[in-house]
Parts: sequence; C-alpha cells; structure tokens
Amino acid sequence: MGIINLMTDAQNRLVNPQTRADEPIDPALRPVRLADYIGQAQIKENLNILIAAARQRGDPLEHVLFYGPPGLGKTTLAHILANEMGVNIKTSAGPAIERAGDLAAILTNLRAGDILFIDEIHRLGRAVEEVMYPAMEDFALDIMIGKGPAARSIRLKMPRFTVIGATTRLALVSAPLRARFGAVYRLDYYDPVAIQEILRRAAGRLGITVAEDGYDEIARRARGTPRVALRLLRRVRDFAQVRAKGDVSREVASEALNLLNVDPLGLDEVDRRVLLTIIEKYNGGPVGLNTIAASIGEEPDTIMDVVEPYLLQLGFLDRTPQGRVATRGAYEHLKIVFPEQPGQPRLL
Repeated sequence: MGIINLMTDAQNRLVNPQTRADEPIDPALRPVRLADYIGQAQIKENLNILIAAARQRGDPLEHVLFYGPPGLGKTTLAHILANEMGVNIKTSAGPAIERAGDLAAILTNLRAGDILFIDEIHRLGRAVEEVMYPAMEDFALDIMIGKGPAARSIRLKMPRFTVIGATTRLALVSAPLRARFGAVYRLDYYDPVAIQEILRRAAGRLGITVAEDGYDEIARRARGTPRVALRLLRRVRDFAQVRAKGDVSREVASEALNLLNVDPLGLDEVDRRVLLTIIEKYNGGPVGLNTIAASIGEEPDTIMDVVEPYLLQLGFLDRTPQGRVATRGAYEHLKIVFPEQPGQPRLL
C-alpha cells in the first residue's frame, strides 16, 4: 500500500488535536513565554536570538533539536517557541509514527510557520526518516503512486514549517537527520537555586504555603530536574494537607519525602537498588547493564536514561569498558565500608 493510501487513516489516529499556541499547556505549572522560563540561561539567550531573527525576516524558525536527560523542559521549550512565534504546534512521538504514510498525513496538515514537535525523535523508523529529509530540507513531500512497473513518484510542495525534535539519546539520532537541524541544544541539570525558583512559581500557582527552608529541602532532593521537583511538591502538598494543616516547613517536607523513600541527595528506591546490586551482588563491579537490569527487574533503557545520568553526576557510578562500577562515594552514601581488597563489602 502506497503512502497516499495511508494518509487518511493516519490522520484519524495519530496526532494529538491541534494546539493553539496561545493556549497554555499546563496553566498550573508550565511557563508559556521564554521570559518566564527558569534556568538554562545560555539556551534561553540563543533562543531569544533565533526568535528575534526569524521575526525580523518574517520566516519560520529553523529546525531545532533539544537533547538531554528526561524532565528538563524539552517539551516545554517547544511549546514556548510556538507561543513566541504565534503559530500552531502539533505534537507526536517517534514510536507513534510507524509508517511513512503516518508522517505524510501529519505534514500535509501543516500550514505556513507551523511547528511539528516530535518527542523521542531517535525512535523514528528508517522509512519515516527518508520522508523527513526532503520535507525538512526542501519543504517537499515525495509520494509514490501505484505499484510495480507502473509506480511513479510525485513531489508535493509544502509551506515552510519548523520541526522541533526532542531526545534523551542523541547518539541514536542518525547523522543525516541530525544534520538537518539548524539549532541543536543540550539541556543540563538545574542548580538548586533555579529549582527553588521553579518551586516558588509552582507553589504560587497551586496556592501552597511553603517556608523558605521547605523550598530548600525539596530542591535538594529533586535531582536537578524540574519534573521531579514538581512531582515532589505535589506529594509534599498532599502530606501537608493531611498531616500539617497545609503549611510546608523543612520538617514537613523532610518527613513527607522520607515517607516517599527519597533520601537527602534525591536517590529513590530504584537508585539505591542499582547501587546495592552492584556493591553487594557483584562486589562493586564491573557489571554489565543488562545484568543489573535483570537483577532488579527493570528495563535496561530505564536504568540508562533515568537512573544512571544522576548517579554519574553525583560521582556514585563509573562506566568502564567492562561494565558499571560503584565508586567510593556510593559506598559512603550507603554506609557500606569501601573494600581496600577485593571481597564482600561489609555494612558500617
């Protein structure tokens, strides 16, 4: 079945309903303007220039690729860019675009200046990428009509639009696709001051009374990730509502987060299980990722994308050619004696 015959079906099932750029995505917590976006100062400055230049020329934005660990604001930035440019944004995800016809259905519904946001873009199939190349570079869609010897290709011209991609695994984005993005930005973990600002803004929107030391306690355990910080804030709010008359102090926040098994450095149950598996079952490593995943019953991708980046940032984990190794800092944090000689570790 050719691309053109798949387009009608794909239109009905694939893309989220069109979102007007002037409608907030999450009115409670997400900023809708770049000026309100907290953190990532260098990226904000670059995006301000990108937006101002496009406005002055009257052109759509260049294609933009955001990458970095999950929860740092890639999706939020995509919607902010749509708001700043005053255009519509359509969203999809790499795994959802299974066939070339699916992508063709999306592209033929775009208007001049529209933004197509593709999350987890590294999971696009090869056939889909082949359709993306001329669409991004020449704003044209190549469609096959007919089958066999009678098949022929026609090229449909499209209005100029912008693709914004987001990925947690830049290395898995193919080189030809990556080369077609005019702007590529890496999002880094946030510092505690920026996380506290995000929490203050969210608490104001949610109507929560939080003491300054309460913000500090939540920010310390948020792993430098806004998504985690906002999730913890909601859970602390629930705890305070039931146990502390709604007011959040350091003591209330600490008690609530301890109940959630989030320790003072932000490590949760899965983080500790990974470290304890390496230390107790495999004498500190090295041990392979798949072996760790099988030992704790988690997917290898979850460990690689969600758990490892923060453990590496803390210096609790090393990646070596032979596998993962727990560092002295991990032993000390878990109160386990670091073995000077190979052997089973002992609890302090």
